[in-house]
Amino acid sequence: MKWAPEAEKAIKKVPFFVRKRVRVRVEKEAAAEGKPVITLAEVQATQRRYLNHMETEMRGYQLDSCFGPSGCANRAVDSTPLIPRIQALLDEADLLGFLKQTVSGKLRFHHELRVTVADCPNACSQPQIKDIGILGACRPAVTDNACTQCEACVDACPEHVISLGDHTDGPGIEMTGCIACGKCVAACPTETIAAGRTGYRVQLGGKLGRHPRLATELPGIYDEEHVIRIIQDCIDFYKAKSRNGKRFAELLSTADIEAYGVTGRFPDSC
Repeated sequence: MKWAPEAEKAIKKVPFFVRKRVRVRVEKEAAAEGKPVITLAEVQATQRRYLNHMETEMRGYQLDSCFGPSGCANRAVDSTPLIPRIQALLDEADLLGFLKQTVSGKLRFHHELRVTVADCPNACSQPQIKDIGILGACRPAVTDNACTQCEACVDACPEHVISLGDHTDGPGIEMTGCIACGKCVAACPTETIAAGRTGYRVQLGGKLGRHPRLATELPGIYDEEHVIRIIQDCIDFYKAKSRNGKRFAELLSTADIEAYGVTGRFPDSC
């Protein structure tokens, strides 16, 4: 649907964590009224209705994702099977019911648990500032296939952690600087560099607000089943500790996250 310039300008002022939801609502309401172009008036009318009935729009959580397989050539994994499993887990947890029981006063979107999935380290869905951030990862591995020294991998690596030796050596990868984007794997024509460990990086405890904090990453790359277990552990911790709408990220210290990365459980989680 076509948007007038002033309408586009107005929608960009809506907080990013509800902007997509508001945009969809504006287009739906404009279509129902038979309006071919969205103007500033339509945006303002939808915003008023949306804010006045915020509680009816809430699910208790926000689950976001990036463009995925249909819109991005940079993805390290295809998270299409994972996202509905996460949503089912969040629905089963009845986080909206939990918030209604523990929050005094009206519920607002900032009370919701925020989970996001990005198919690559470009992180368009902003996992670094969400309660739970999940990023697709493909760790490269050097195989026995002969390297032709074409330098395709060197050119493809945004982190500049790949180097070539003489004509008998394969590529050298500085793994401490590798962010597992998989670009070198896709670029190598001889499969001298192939996909090694593939799965997801997990980051916990990011938030904005008065005291912003970037999420802390758990060590390693996790398969789909392990990601689901981590999210379940986070939900259990959140429901055990949160009162009156306190955010998951506010409940966690960096030490808590580091301990979880080592032991697989949060300290005093129950």
